[in-house]
Amino acid sequence: MFYYILKYVLLGPPLRMLFRPRIEGLRHVPAHGAAIIAGNHLSFSDHLLMPAILRRRITFLAKAEYFTGRGPKGRLTAFFFRGAGQIPVDRSGRSAGQAAIAEGLGVLARGELLGIYPEGTRSHDGRLYKGKVGVAVMAIRAGVPVVPCAMLGTFELQPPGRKLPRIDGGRVTIRFGEPLDFSRYAGLDGEKAAVRAVTDEIMYAILGLSGQEYVDRYAAAVKAEQAGPAARRRRLPLPRRH
Repeated sequence: MFYYILKYVLLGPPLRMLFRPRIEGLRHVPAHGAAIIAGNHLSFSDHLLMPAILRRRITFLAKAEYFTGRGPKGRLTAFFFRGAGQIPVDRSGRSAGQAAIAEGLGVLARGELLGIYPEGTRSHDGRLYKGKVGVAVMAIRAGVPVVPCAMLGTFELQPPGRKLPRIDGGRVTIRFGEPLDFSRYAGLDGEKAAVRAVTDEIMYAILGLSGQEYVDRYAAAVKAEQAGPAARRRRLPLPRRH
């Protein structure tokens, strides 16, 4: 119930009025039945704007940290994600990926829309990164179509580190592509080559919609590499004055 209060009363109307997102290809989102919406992930605002414009309810697999934050911002974020019916996923540990897949398959088994960001994390620089194979495993195992989606302009609207979106950040476009059918891979959800091929096809479709620069590496690994030197610089002692 609270999901629809958020969508139609508290958040949906103000978001559509303030940011006036352009919607392209909405006809590609199935009117009923299970499907996966797989998109790029540029900003926290993605979580708000896509559900606001879809006619159907969509459930995202969200990182568990969104549900455990402290302070006013953390509590507000947790309240929003719980109220919106999003599913917390613990990304740490070896079993995290299987837990996320199980949760996602549960959503699809109910005939609902599942939203997922195959990159696994927000892009820190606006580029599109290599997709993780969980989306392929779910698509093959559940036998559902995957609708590629590109968010354009949300990186400028709310770049990493910015707490609130910019009102003057430019207009956002949400673009959906034609559903991808992977029925030819039925029964191959345990084959590494098959799930990699499906994942790459999904990422290529997203790339075609977004026009981003593509990086054939995982975003989390690149972030960690770039954070390392910065962290070391912060730990270096300041030069002593003589």
